[in-house]
Amino acid sequence: MDDDRTVVSGDVWIADGVITRVGPALPGTAPPGTPPPDREIDAGGGYLLPGFVQTHVHLCQTLFRGLADDLPLLEWLKQRVWPLEAAHTPATLAASARLAVHELLRTGTTTVLTMETVHDTDAVLEAIAPTGIRATVGKCLMDDGGDAPARLHEPWRAGIDASIDLHRRWHGQADGRIRIALAPRFAVSCSRTLLEAVAAESSASGILVHTHASENRDEVAFVRARTGLGNMAYLAQLGLASPRLCAAHCVWVDAGEQAIMAERGVHVLHCPGSNLKLGSGVAPIVALRAQGIGVSLGADGAACNNRLDMFDEMRLAATLQAERHGPGSLTARDVLLMATRGGAEALGLDAEIGSITPGKRADLILVRADAPHLAPGTDPWSTLVYAARGTDVAMTMVDGRILVEDGVPIALDAGAILAESRAAARTLMSRAGLL
Repeated sequence: MDDDRTVVSGDVWIADGVITRVGPALPGTAPPGTPPPDREIDAGGGYLLPGFVQTHVHLCQTLFRGLADDLPLLEWLKQRVWPLEAAHTPATLAASARLAVHELLRTGTTTVLTMETVHDTDAVLEAIAPTGIRATVGKCLMDDGGDAPARLHEPWRAGIDASIDLHRRWHGQADGRIRIALAPRFAVSCSRTLLEAVAAESSASGILVHTHASENRDEVAFVRARTGLGNMAYLAQLGLASPRLCAAHCVWVDAGEQAIMAERGVHVLHCPGSNLKLGSGVAPIVALRAQGIGVSLGADGAACNNRLDMFDEMRLAATLQAERHGPGSLTARDVLLMATRGGAEALGLDAEIGSITPGKRADLILVRADAPHLAPGTDPWSTLVYAARGTDVAMTMVDGRILVEDGVPIALDAGAILAESRAAARTLMSRAGLL
């Protein structure tokens, strides 16, 4: 996934968590001045890729898997997701985050941009920091959610101050793998004052902003009735539209809004699986990319997707656009770019991750090539996007540290995480009145 989209049959050298050499059949001895390798990994003819960068997830919603099915967005929020988020405790949040990271690393995602709930974000950060994953985390900001439980209502100043405090304490922790973003939920549940404050803070400090925008027709209609503007036009009016804005979904953005997004460098976080399951629609990805708008991929949360597997999202992204605009309108190469470098660019991390390039961090995944559904494997792009699945990931590495080997997490106690998650889900359902 370098600038030339090179496919190399050869070797990769890593030292101190950084890629140092890439090339065909590199000699098995270290270059002058370099110590001999501690270990050699035989990839067995598999595919070595940059780790996937998922730019829209909700780690806190992993325990909601299967509890919020068959509802459109606003009812999904009001009837299930908001009550469950309000019911979270620090212990259930930590269990939810650990379960999500287990699934993400196991299926090849090495970096996430995640929006958590309004309270107890420290519990999530404390849970994920030791796992080895790279994560940009935002505490959800909501001060105008009239239908949300009281625990999810927070005065705008308190929310901003808490986010800034998280940034002070956590940004750059875990050897730089942890970063903090500002995360206003969406225009429906945020006052104008809050959104303007987020825009001002982001402009002053450079903090990334992660929000939802134009996901659902009812949401867009609500914002237009309240503001007289389309969702993205409203965010732009408030000063939020910039290269620091990561906007999830953008299914219902009109031509004028798309022009604003292109002009101001807004990044779109495409979640095709979630958009289908909630009946929200199909985002105009071909049109957005044609205008130079950066598009990356995410699974969204387990509450509205049920799986956090980037292979699912890649295949859906390509095939949905083929149905809308014809085969080849979004190619396998395009989609793999969105899943790797596109995500790194959205997070401002393209200089560090997203391609197998000397000088970048060694965030890598190895996809085995010996399964029957991957044969004959003539075209690696097609094989990875249309045929592979998360269970084909044999190794996941972040910063040169192997976290999954032979398909088994070695940095996590998988059995303990699964047991913990089942107990935590029961606690959560009881607290939310669902038992």
